[in-house]
Amino acid sequence: MAVASQPTTTSDREEFTTLDWGLFIAVALIWGSSFLLIKIGLDAFHPGFITWARVALGAATLALLPRKRVRLEPTDRGRLVLLSVVWVGIPFTLFPLAEVHISSAVTGLLNGAIPIFTGLWGAIAFNRVPRGPQRAGLVVGFLGVVLISVVSSTEGESSVVGVVMVLVATVCYGLAGNMAGPLQHRYGSVAVMRWMLVLATVWTAPFGIFGLFRSEFAVGPAVAVGVLGAVGTGIAFALMATLVGRVGGPRGSFVAYVIPVVSLALGVAILNESVSAWALGGVALVLAGSMLAGRAER
Repeated sequence: MAVASQPTTTSDREEFTTLDWGLFIAVALIWGSSFLLIKIGLDAFHPGFITWARVALGAATLALLPRKRVRLEPTDRGRLVLLSVVWVGIPFTLFPLAEVHISSAVTGLLNGAIPIFTGLWGAIAFNRVPRGPQRAGLVVGFLGVVLISVVSSTEGESSVVGVVMVLVATVCYGLAGNMAGPLQHRYGSVAVMRWMLVLATVWTAPFGIFGLFRSEFAVGPAVAVGVLGAVGTGIAFALMATLVGRVGGPRGSFVAYVIPVVSLALGVAILNESVSAWALGGVALVLAGSMLAGRAER
């Protein structure tokens, strides 16, 4: 998942409190389990309906949270519409489609590349040229992404399609991570995500209705999709916004490094999925590269 950004405060230099660690662990567990929940949902529901239900439930959950009225400036409306497509519409649609072809564990491992693509987009399109350890981190992390992709695509043409879908989704997340900052600073992370989810509910509705008539009902998958939407998309983002507000964006973003580990553990333990040693090596490179990319410039 793309990580919210906020202005840096003095709190980003202080030691994590018990509440900070609780928020950090909760977000990592919730977002890391999202790939497992998608896989369970696919046992009964079409990918399009999973996306639509997830987005709509997330929007409804955030709408229930206390909020102050915020007026969106006309010049920001187009940016928000574009962000709703890049951050929610495209990636949330692609993840269930990808998991038709590849395991939840591999999906989660590839999702760990978000910080790498965020850095690449920053260098290419936003004039944020990395230097020193950041540049080295992008190179190391990108090699890790290539290794995971190549190894995970060896199972046939179907797995290649799944890997490509996840990579496109993570590239979108990387772009969104660079676009979202100014809007979040002006209006707040939760308000921006609420607007985006409402808009994305409209964008994903045609595919969702199409999938509704190609789905069956089952209690287990229904519960999984409900948790994915209300908790994994709504509550988790509110928790992440709280965490970033307390410890700062740079340290809060480290939750992205834990998500692949959670996804791998759940996929292996609950679904008996397997991941090759080479793919695990690629994950190590991605995590190392992400940590380097997240260091301060020299």
